Amino acid sequence: MSKEGRQAGLEEGRQAGLQEEAAAMVLRLLPRRVGEIPPEISSQIIALPLAQIEALAEALLDFTSFDDLQTWLQENTSESSSE
Repeated sequence: MSKEGRQAGLEEGRQAGLQEEAAAMVLRLLPRRVGEIPPEISSQIIALPLAQIEALAEALLDFTSFDDLQTWLQENTSESSSE
């Protein structure tokens, strides 16, 4: 494996780790803000790219109900962007 290939692999792994940690933090905070999170919503959050998870982490500070979370997810994600 080339040095460039190794570097790309390390960066990819680092990004995946950051994404997982960010999703885990959001999933720990959300229930304190809006109540229990259904598994399908948790899965949807875990699948978000890092930038969207970070945006959700900021937005959740303003949430007052589960409806706020659902609205945010509808406005900030789309079925066409899933891989």
